Amino acid sequence: MSESSAAGDGAATAVVAVATAAANATGTWRRAGVAGAAIGVIAAGAAAGVAIERLTVGRGMRRKARLALDSTGPYGALRGAPGTALADDGTELYYEIDEVDPEAPAGSGTTASAPRRRRLFGRRAPTPVTVVFSHGYCLGQDSWHFQRAALRGIVRTVHWDQRSHGRSGRGVAQRGPDAVPVTIDQLGRDLRAVIEAAAPEGPLVLVGHSMGGMTIMALADRYPELVRDRVVGVGFVGTSSGRLGEVNYGLPVAGVNAVRRVLPGVLKVLGSQADLVERGRRATADLFAGLIKRYSFSSKDVDPAVVRFAERLIESTPIDVVAEFYPAFTDHDKTRALSVFLEVPALVLAGESDLVTPSSHSEAIADLLPDAELVLVPDAGHLVMLEHPEAVTDRLADLLARVGAVPAETNVGTHGSTAQPGS
Repeated sequence: MSESSAAGDGAATAVVAVATAAANATGTWRRAGVAGAAIGVIAAGAAAGVAIERLTVGRGMRRKARLALDSTGPYGALRGAPGTALADDGTELYYEIDEVDPEAPAGSGTTASAPRRRRLFGRRAPTPVTVVFSHGYCLGQDSWHFQRAALRGIVRTVHWDQRSHGRSGRGVAQRGPDAVPVTIDQLGRDLRAVIEAAAPEGPLVLVGHSMGGMTIMALADRYPELVRDRVVGVGFVGTSSGRLGEVNYGLPVAGVNAVRRVLPGVLKVLGSQADLVERGRRATADLFAGLIKRYSFSSKDVDPAVVRFAERLIESTPIDVVAEFYPAFTDHDKTRALSVFLEVPALVLAGESDLVTPSSHSEAIADLLPDAELVLVPDAGHLVMLEHPEAVTDRLADLLARVGAVPAETNVGTHGSTAQPGS
């Protein structure tokens, strides 16, 4: 048997074995077989990709390539003024603020010298618009890297890590014997806490990707008066208002039905064996890299450093966090909450080939917000803001110009500076 064939078969077998072991731990052998078969279907495509890659690239070379990309890639290097907000259950939510650069001339994405604007004595300067970015499941605030780089110094922005993600604390309510499941409603309350801490006054533009978009909907559902009083613009990127239980993830009907039945239970068991599973994730790094690429991107010419950056973001999410968040998506339904945004300028954007939150879900949101700009990006997957950053940044800049957050002639460039200033 060739190395490539063995690699493909071994990768698929590894996933089946994990599922079987997980179900065996609960004493449910029949579910083990179903879980193995269902998750094996998901693994097949990624395993094939691993096999093809191994025709020309050895394991040692791949490891060296990852290390090289990790050491030289500038993605995720941008940092702002740090802060912490406390959620209603005591969870510490980490955020960073990028302030407007007073030296940046209007209409420019640079920080070239320009005279400061004077104001009349005794008249308070208007509070600037704050753009609050909310990230998706198994990601972090750095997933907005390109947009942050392009908007840096031009508009006040807040980037935060959802509970149990990134630099935020582990959800307090999800710990201990009295732990409760994570809900999208809880994330909406978390966003309110971040806004109160990082942007207590002034107009807001809310931008959310995937779970981050759902978080914004939950905020509107719980605090509609906040949206009416302060939100002047909203951006929904690759997200959904509900019916996520119907998504097929690009799988055959039989495979996706099996996954839906067993995956919550399998994840729960895997979450209870976190140390063992994390070792398994490292041992099958090639397989999971293939899965991440398949479900994150669509185009074939994505920068390998960007792909590796996405891998690192997703791999950094512990398996028990993956497990405790997953059930919340099946319960998520915030279709009615979208009506709160009817009078708010809106952008609805998605990748046409998104397998996680299909573009049809964005079209459904746009149908409920008839004045929203709907943008479907060709040859783009779920992480459209990393795969086609120029398209996402361009439309966000246009939204900010429409609501007066930046001058209409502002040029944000294509990506902006990707490195930390002074580094």
